[in-house]
Amino acid sequence: MNKLAKLLFKNRSYTPIPFVLLMFIFYNGNLLSWLIGGLILIIGELIRIWGVAYAGSITRTTTSVKANNLVTDGPFAYVRNPLYIGNILIYFGFGIISLALFPYLQILALLWFLFQYYLIIKIEEDFLESKFGEVYANYKSKVPRIFPKFSFEKRVNNLQITPNYKKALRSETNTLQALIFIPILLFIIHLVKY
Repeated sequence: MNKLAKLLFKNRSYTPIPFVLLMFIFYNGNLLSWLIGGLILIIGELIRIWGVAYAGSITRTTTSVKANNLVTDGPFAYVRNPLYIGNILIYFGFGIISLALFPYLQILALLWFLFQYYLIIKIEEDFLESKFGEVYANYKSKVPRIFPKFSFEKRVNNLQITPNYKKALRSETNTLQALIFIPILLFIIHLVKY
C-alpha cells in the first residue's frame, strides 16, 4: 500500500485526467449545472489559495513528501488537509458543470479522490510525525484530517506564519490555467452539442 501511496503522491496532478476526458466525451451540462458546479469549483480554488498562502509553494512538490515548517494557521487550524479538500471540490465542481454520466461519474470520482488522498495523507502524516514529533501529535489530536471542524484551533506550535497571497497566486498558476482552460473546452462542447 505504501508503494501505491508514493506512486499516487508523485502522479497526483495527472490522476484527474481520465475523469476530465470522460467529462468531455459525455458532457450533458446546462445553465443550472454551470452555476452550481462553478460555485463549487470557485470555493475549492479559494480554499486552495488560502492554504497555499500559508503553506507556500512546497505544496507543489511531487518527488517526495517535504515540509519546512508545521503549518497550523489559516485553514490548517480547521482541517489538516485543506488543499485536498479544495482539490476535491474543484473536481466535483467540474463534474457538476459537465453532468457527464450523472451521478455515476461524480460519485466514482469522489470515491476515487477520497481513496487517493487517504493513501497520500497517510504517508504525509508519517513524515510529519517523524519530523515534528510531539508537536505534530498534539496538532493531529486537535485538528481533523479531512472533514473540517468549524471552530478555530489556536496555533499548536510557536511558529506564526504571515500568509503570502501574491506567492500563492503565482504557485497556483497551473491550477488557475486548468480552471480557465477546462471550462472553455466544456463551453465549446456545449455550443457544439446544443
